[in-house]
Amino acid sequence: MNVYLDHAATTPMREEVLSVMLPYFREDFGNPDSLHGFGRRAAQAVTAARDKIAEILGVTPQEVYFTAGGTEADNWAIRGIGEGNLLYSPIEHAGTMSAIPLRNCKKAIPCRVSADGTLLTDFDGTMSEDLGLVAVMAVNNETGCIQPIEEAAAFAHAHNAYFFSDCVQAAGTQVLKDILRFSDAISLSAHKLGGPKGVGALIVKRGVPLRPLIVGGEQERGLRGGTLNVAGIVGFARALELAQSEREQFCRHTGELRSFFEEALLSALGPAVKVDGVLRAPNISHLTFERGGDAFLTLLDLLGVACSGGAACSAHASAPSHVLLAMGRSEEEAKRGVRFSFGRETTREEVALAVSRILSAVR
Repeated sequence: MNVYLDHAATTPMREEVLSVMLPYFREDFGNPDSLHGFGRRAAQAVTAARDKIAEILGVTPQEVYFTAGGTEADNWAIRGIGEGNLLYSPIEHAGTMSAIPLRNCKKAIPCRVSADGTLLTDFDGTMSEDLGLVAVMAVNNETGCIQPIEEAAAFAHAHNAYFFSDCVQAAGTQVLKDILRFSDAISLSAHKLGGPKGVGALIVKRGVPLRPLIVGGEQERGLRGGTLNVAGIVGFARALELAQSEREQFCRHTGELRSFFEEALLSALGPAVKVDGVLRAPNISHLTFERGGDAFLTLLDLLGVACSGGAACSAHASAPSHVLLAMGRSEEEAKRGVRFSFGRETTREEVALAVSRILSAVR
């Protein structure tokens, strides 16, 4: 039996999500911008999904912009929100990090990160001149470390800047409505929540200036042209609704699994394995092994344990993890980290089997 412990990379689609999507692949397949009945039914589905997401998040429907996923939403935020310089955490997702050179600003300054994986909040003296945007993710996608975003947002607003938080990895464990009370924009992705791949959202508060991402159509208030992914949007709304309503149960379930998992490995391996990060979301366990690396990951795959060496979008890169480097690790050590992540359907029996196979791989 194979054991899937890579839910931070993607999750299986939930039946409740697939069932609401299917009609929009078949009988209600119309283009939501068409004026006939087929188009109107599709447009009504998009409107209902937008309204549902807005209700869940405590925003207005006009503040919800649909995208093709979290990376696109991150790109749009960094390139399109406000004017002026950028302050960011150096442990951001590649969708944010890669967009930084494309932002039209004079300076982009990284904050400092502690060895525990959380952002240091001594922002004063970092940069305040002509500050336009501060970008700090809510939960790190590699280590699962929860970031001090309220403090970062307060610093941004004190310097008349906007605050953006990548909430892609946070949506299953954090209360998004609370995050949006002090954030100007957040990004989300459906496939991390039992929803479909290829759809996400950028939530931007009213009054926050946002430049167009894709021109060529009037979709998304003229800021992101292109025919909307109706089935994906409908599925996204249902997945987000389920994730936020089941959040406490999910945290309890995955937290118990992670505790069992880490205690078993630490007991068996001692100093040959190290837990990365302190204040963490309960569904992610990032471990550095004494003899980790690509060969170790390959062996785990051959033994039937699906996990990753970091973010899925960087899985084919041979470079060390930029997250671990920012935490003060050496390049050699930053190549030996492994991310295990648990889902709502992960069982204790599967975790026990994974522990056994990991120990075999180590030995």
